[in-house]
Amino acid sequence: MSSHSMSLDPSARMGGPWRWFEDGLYKLTGLCAALLLTSVILLLFIGVISRYVFHAPLTWSDELSSILFLWLSMTGAALATYRVAHMRMTAVATHMGEQWQGFFSALSIGAMLLFFSLIVYPAYLFAEEELYVTTSALQISNVWRAAALPVGFALMAVFSLGRLLDLRKDSKTYLAVGLLLLVSGLLWLIGPQLKPLGNYNLLIFFVLIVGVCVFASVPIAMAFALATFGYLALTTRMPVMTLVGRIDEGMSHLMLLAIPAFVFLGVLLEMTGMARAMVQFLASLLGHVRGGLSYVLVGAMYLVSGISGSKAADMAAIAPALFPEMIKRGSKKGDLVALLSATGAQTETIPPSIVLITVGSVASVSISALFIGGLLPALVLGLGLCAVIAYRYRNEDLSAVVRTPWRTVGKYFMIALPALALPFVIRAAVVEGVATATEVSTIGIFYAIFAGLVIYRQFDWRKIYPMLIDTAALSGAILIIIGAASGMAWALTQSGFSRELAQFMHSLPGGANTFLIVSIIAFIILGSLLEGIPAIVLFGPLLFPIARSMGIHDVHYAMVVILSMGLGLFAPPFGVGYYTACAIARVDPDEGMRPIWGYMLALLIGLIIVAAVPWISIGFL
Repeated sequence: MSSHSMSLDPSARMGGPWRWFEDGLYKLTGLCAALLLTSVILLLFIGVISRYVFHAPLTWSDELSSILFLWLSMTGAALATYRVAHMRMTAVATHMGEQWQGFFSALSIGAMLLFFSLIVYPAYLFAEEELYVTTSALQISNVWRAAALPVGFALMAVFSLGRLLDLRKDSKTYLAVGLLLLVSGLLWLIGPQLKPLGNYNLLIFFVLIVGVCVFASVPIAMAFALATFGYLALTTRMPVMTLVGRIDEGMSHLMLLAIPAFVFLGVLLEMTGMARAMVQFLASLLGHVRGGLSYVLVGAMYLVSGISGSKAADMAAIAPALFPEMIKRGSKKGDLVALLSATGAQTETIPPSIVLITVGSVASVSISALFIGGLLPALVLGLGLCAVIAYRYRNEDLSAVVRTPWRTVGKYFMIALPALALPFVIRAAVVEGVATATEVSTIGIFYAIFAGLVIYRQFDWRKIYPMLIDTAALSGAILIIIGAASGMAWALTQSGFSRELAQFMHSLPGGANTFLIVSIIAFIILGSLLEGIPAIVLFGPLLFPIARSMGIHDVHYAMVVILSMGLGLFAPPFGVGYYTACAIARVDPDEGMRPIWGYMLALLIGLIIVAAVPWISIGFL
């Protein structure tokens, strides 16, 4: 699976007035997204200062944040559409060879264009209905907020058309578009025959169509959205405008505001040199022991994950700082990328992980409790990885390695201290009630800006604007998945599927223990096929109520689910996290395939321990 941009070959792109129009529209959308992200960050920070320092909370800030956030989500998703950066599974397309790449690219982009074209008018009707609703705090028409949906979908339709036109010279593009139109037409024609099938339609739309779309490299958000749109339009009497409302609701949880803010904090840490300072200190402390730099990699990921919340940002901050020295000491590239990927799975529960925030949002679990509960499970899995490292590097030759003098270690510690303090500042701010889990990211951002300008003297203002646009595009790609998965989860609930699932789970022998085992297996598979966040958004609302009814603590179940999903997400051959690690480390994925299984086994054993001992997750709540 891939979330990386497809390269836009200038020679293949449409020229003339269309290209001027599209590029101009992209630049305007990027400017709007950057301004919206800046405004949201400032608004959240001002809200913290106003409430905590001046004891005068801004009653309208949440409402304004919600309006700006929806516009940010939609413009960010439009930027991701232009860049072809929506998350999709590319394993099958890659396996089919270079000659079929054009077909799968056209199929992916054509499916996006189909959905955005179908949803624009219902989104317009949805916004029109909101014209007569007045917001409670700002006392303005809610159309100011709802208009983001038709505008965003229209932008995505334009950019999808642009990317499809770029593929016009490949004959397989016409085959892909023809296939899409043929299947859509056939479904529309047999619509009357589908209605009497009842819940068999769930298999047709949510298993068959979603499965085919995902394996055919259609972006995951579009696979979910197209299946839900087809299910509502062809098998129910529900207006498709309802799907727009559910996408809106899924993307509009204020907790999710933390996603773009923490993504931006992650890239800020890399730019200011804070992440590198932490790695340098840990390397000086442990560099002289066998496997020392591998332990540093585990420790650095544990610390940095507590700041950035973005796995890609974590790995991008650490790999370039450690890998050259590790390779110099004789480590194989395959083993390094395997460990990097394994630490990605291990640190999924460390706050302020985006996955933790998502779980809190969709399953109605306290984010503060998740932040406290996530530290120890990650430590248990980390100790498992360290055991594998100790075994693999037991015969490492350290004759050429010079131990760093304690005076130098102390110097590196003082340099790294402001960076090392940041995770604790973030957690203390949440636990002490200074800021909510949504707002605390802004404290981290201003802390990092201050440290970059005053302490590390490494701050390039020219990089801020591209960083804002990159953050908006990545956040948009994540949030459109959450919106689409929320719509699909709602459709499954309305069909009675969730009730039947609950009855099935309750009927399993072994009660809560069997339920946990089934959940672990299911989320490992879902994490590898659907990517982490879609799996949790889709099945979290269905499974958390069942876990509660069986007496399993919300936080304990969340840790089991997140770590299982992480295992699937970072395990080859399907896990997108593994290929992200390979891309960041610039290592061929084949090189890491063999060494990763030892680390994955250690993580699985750790996960079983966490599932079997609830205290690890809830002991400090």
